[in-house]
Amino acid sequence: MSIAAMQAIRSAGLVLRAFEDSDAEGFAAAARESAASVGPWMSWCQPAFSEQDALHWFQLCRAGLASGTAHEFGIFSLATHEFLGGAGLNSINQQHLFCNLGYWVRQTAQRRGVALHTVQALLPYAFSQLGMQRVEIVVALGNMPSEGVARKCGAQLEGVARNRLQVGGVAVPASIFAVVPRSAPELELGLGR
Repeated sequence: MSIAAMQAIRSAGLVLRAFEDSDAEGFAAAARESAASVGPWMSWCQPAFSEQDALHWFQLCRAGLASGTAHEFGIFSLATHEFLGGAGLNSINQQHLFCNLGYWVRQTAQRRGVALHTVQALLPYAFSQLGMQRVEIVVALGNMPSEGVARKCGAQLEGVARNRLQVGGVAVPASIFAVVPRSAPELELGLGR
């Protein structure tokens, strides 16, 4: 799929769209600003993050889209076009129809519902556009803001996996949340959300 084919999603005052090279400056500034709040959970988010680092990430996003393994989005304010963060449906498994949903919000936009509205916009996209049957949200233990977003969007905690994520080069446990579309067999078995 080409970047042009990946349509923007507009929801709750946000625009989620593919990254453009012109976004590099705003992305880098947001990463540097957010090193204290995002960096402990996402090792790439450091005070030295550069525009070149952002451009490299955008290339990886395009490669993931082309290979069908990821749909990565920049999160922007619909009103001001300000860069607010990033989110993606990645680690897409076409055989078993599941993927990971990850997100981050720049420090100055945190606690305003940006992550929750982003997740609420990406879940229907994952199910209807990508045909997924399961979306996982994997959260390092201790990352309470991300865990709160997962719970608020209706994801079910399925357990804690040991050594599930790498944070700063260290294997850490993570809570595994999942969202599945409601279906007739699921409802008959009483397994609905």
